[in-house]
Amino acid sequence: VHGKFARCQFHWEMERARRECQIQLQRESHANAGCRGEWDNVLCWQSAAVGEVTTLPCPSALQHLFGRNGNLSRTCTEAGWSDVQPDMLVTCWSDDIDETSELLFYRVVKVLATLGYSLSLVALLASTFIVCFFRRLHCTRNYIHLNLFVSFMLRAVAVLAKDALLFSDDETTDCSTQPSLMGCKAVMVLFNYFVMANFFWLLVEGLYLHTLLLIIRHSSIRLSVYMLIGWGIPFVFTLAWVICRINLEDTGCWEKHENPVLSRLIHWPIMASVIINFILFISIIRILVQKLRCTDVEGNKKSQFRRLAKSTLLLVALFGINYVVFVYTMEPSDMNLRYAKIFFDVGLGSFQGLIVAILYCFLNSEVQSELRRMWRSLSLKRYMGQDDKMLAVSA
Repeated sequence: VHGKFARCQFHWEMERARRECQIQLQRESHANAGCRGEWDNVLCWQSAAVGEVTTLPCPSALQHLFGRNGNLSRTCTEAGWSDVQPDMLVTCWSDDIDETSELLFYRVVKVLATLGYSLSLVALLASTFIVCFFRRLHCTRNYIHLNLFVSFMLRAVAVLAKDALLFSDDETTDCSTQPSLMGCKAVMVLFNYFVMANFFWLLVEGLYLHTLLLIIRHSSIRLSVYMLIGWGIPFVFTLAWVICRINLEDTGCWEKHENPVLSRLIHWPIMASVIINFILFISIIRILVQKLRCTDVEGNKKSQFRRLAKSTLLLVALFGINYVVFVYTMEPSDMNLRYAKIFFDVGLGSFQGLIVAILYCFLNSEVQSELRRMWRSLSLKRYMGQDDKMLAVSA
């Protein structure tokens, strides 16, 4: 909201409209014109005869900025052009009294998301290093966790890069020259791809765990198939989005979707992955309940419930079940519902990588045992080195 790209985009659109107006006015014939055409710094008024009323829509730059689609009129009189009617500030500008509170909400969400993605990035980098460093942790399950960590990291980097590019609050931004939009479009392409890949790796985690619980040994899925699902399917949809974007709506930085086909190519695969993961989540919880009842028939029901609750909370973080809350709404019309969706998707979703790293790496018993083993080995070497020094000194 009110970021540097919005400010510069407005400036660039007005400059383009001014240049186009000047070209049109140069081609006009003023033989029978009572009022000559002019550019009034906002709209381009064509030459008109005395008594003629000219009506134009609000400038496209203002429509993109405020979403107002009013009309403005001027009458050509013997004394020249009349004033613009109705008042442009009323017709084309936003008069939303909640604009200040809305801006404050978006700023809070942006700060929260930046903090969440930054913490997640640090925790995930550490988790990735740990999994790669210890050979005892190299197995299919941890390889899938590793790809999930990488997808979270790439998503965090893409979000932070997009926010820095589009929504920086730098007031000193120079908008006098319009740079190439290729870099900006590339950032948006990578952003859409990494976000979708992150959701599909959450789906892969669900598929893998569901396969393990069903004990499907003869038809186990290979890691290459999981890689194809996690990275390949998002690539196909992102490529289709890029092709459609070039042919249907090659405008701006590709940050806005006016054509519904473009938004569906990104949102619908993500929605499908969330729904499938939710179905797998329910099935896994059902299987866990059955296994707890079978293995601990005469056990304490409280311990069963605690284990089931712990497993459920772990699965909620791993599967991204929090996204199910608003999976049915892509762009809610109700403002309160829209705020809630943005807060859950952006604000709380940014901390998901941090939660996954803590639960599935730092609190993992295998990881903790490997860290303890390494610490004991380093401590032993340090004490052995001190003993060698003491012997050398005494000798």
